[in-house]
Amino acid sequence: MGLPLRAAGCAEAQLSLRLASYVPLSQDELSILGEITSTTRAVRRRQDIVTEGKQYRALFLVLDGILMRYRILRDGRRQIVNLVVPGDFAGVPGCLFDGALYSIKALTDAEVATVPLPRVLALFETHPRLAAKIFWSFSCEAAVYAEHLIVVGRRTALERVAHFLLELLTRLQVIGLADDCSYRIPLSQEIIGDALGLSLPYVNRVLRQLAEDGLVTVKEQKVIINDVDGLSALADFERGYLTPLSIAEFIEGAR
Repeated sequence: MGLPLRAAGCAEAQLSLRLASYVPLSQDELSILGEITSTTRAVRRRQDIVTEGKQYRALFLVLDGILMRYRILRDGRRQIVNLVVPGDFAGVPGCLFDGALYSIKALTDAEVATVPLPRVLALFETHPRLAAKIFWSFSCEAAVYAEHLIVVGRRTALERVAHFLLELLTRLQVIGLADDCSYRIPLSQEIIGDALGLSLPYVNRVLRQLAEDGLVTVKEQKVIINDVDGLSALADFERGYLTPLSIAEFIEGAR
């Protein structure tokens, strides 16, 4: 059984929560989104929905569960690019290339809606505002990837783990899956290490230090951040890269 990670009961509600802060959807757009995401399927824990190198011409809107985007190197090492949470689209940008750039695996039992790429592209002719809002959300991921590059390339092990846990808190709060300081997620030390380029002993040591300092408690798949401000100061965490301007603000500022 998967963890109870569903924040709402339908695809359009999930995406509405995800986008509400910067690309709110009208009732008409919600209805259209519901139509194009009506084909759903269950995904078992540890099952891939995208395999690196294979061709895909569809997007996957995550309705329930947690997935990871990753790549396996030639020597068997794994790099986790990011975690995919309810309300996120998976399969971008891989569907725009001859072969997927990364694999995507379910960390819990999950449910996804399959959206054929031609249906999304057709929105530019039939409902251009909705199409723009969807692709706006894709472009915002670039800021997240850039931040991850800085995290892995320049931060200490302690800062990396702290930043990673705070980013998840912020993302899960947006979709109603976290309170002010805690959330449930299947985070093993191996997953943290593969996401941050750290060895298991390093991850273990950092989590132990964060716990001893009274900043973070990770127990039975529950993350409790005991001092959000203190952890944010330690990691130099600024959530601005997770909260882009709304389309309306962008248009207003360009005038």
